[in-house]
Amino acid sequence: MPDPDPFWWRDAEPTRPRRVEGGIQINSTRGPVARTWWSQRFLGVLESLGVGGRLSRGRSYARAGQIISLDVDAGGAVAQVQGSRPQPYKVRVGIPAFGKAEWAAVAQALADDASYAATLLAGEMPREIETVFEAVGISLFPAGNRDLAMDCSCPDHAVPCKHLAAVFYVLADRFDTDPFQILALRGRDRETLLEDLRARRTAASPPATSDGVPALADVMHEYWSAGPGLPERLTGPRTPPDALLDQVPEFTVDVRGQRVADLLRPAYRALAGYDSTPPTAP
Repeated sequence: MPDPDPFWWRDAEPTRPRRVEGGIQINSTRGPVARTWWSQRFLGVLESLGVGGRLSRGRSYARAGQIISLDVDAGGAVAQVQGSRPQPYKVRVGIPAFGKAEWAAVAQALADDASYAATLLAGEMPREIETVFEAVGISLFPAGNRDLAMDCSCPDHAVPCKHLAAVFYVLADRFDTDPFQILALRGRDRETLLEDLRARRTAASPPATSDGVPALADVMHEYWSAGPGLPERLTGPRTPPDALLDQVPEFTVDVRGQRVADLLRPAYRALAGYDSTPPTAP
């Protein structure tokens, strides 16, 4: 009896994933996935850690919508990915979250620079934000293999498998839409960070320039407010709202024996809420 072919699996029909209705899909149907610099940076970091060479295995999964669910929280992301088996695979990507002291140092550094705060409040990621994290001794993106944990319940021994790779693509796609999810992985959600920045910006006194004048970026919120010694609402001479009718040329026609200007005068006063009663002397 001949020995069985040790490479029998080469002739086996490749398995296809079960179709998912309403699965999570990335927006890119072809070409690069990341559209913003921060998503490109995220995928670039994965490539530098030796993960990027295997990412392409999950691109078709991400585009086909094989991911059933994806939850991003402090310390990692958890997903369900439908493969060829009836039971979806459980996928987890772990990234260490920062503590309160680390986030306080980052928030203070961001609040100290008006441009950082303005960019974040506009829903974008400042290009120099990695430098801010590095200045306080931490890294926004994974700095090494110790900062990135990957696990999938599938039988594939390769890491990352195509299910993990698909999750990385969907994460990059989500980062394009909401860069705050990158910060959420590190332990700070959008509202908490923005409230912290607003509080720190409000508590801090505006830094002055060399001639003692506050920097323009720090006083823009007061642009339309009254200066020292001025009332909040400036008032001028009390001009009747129908005074304009006295300046226009006389109409050549009358309406039922009345001047057109006299007919219009009550309407002008009513629209302005004008009270013709003279003010009472003090």
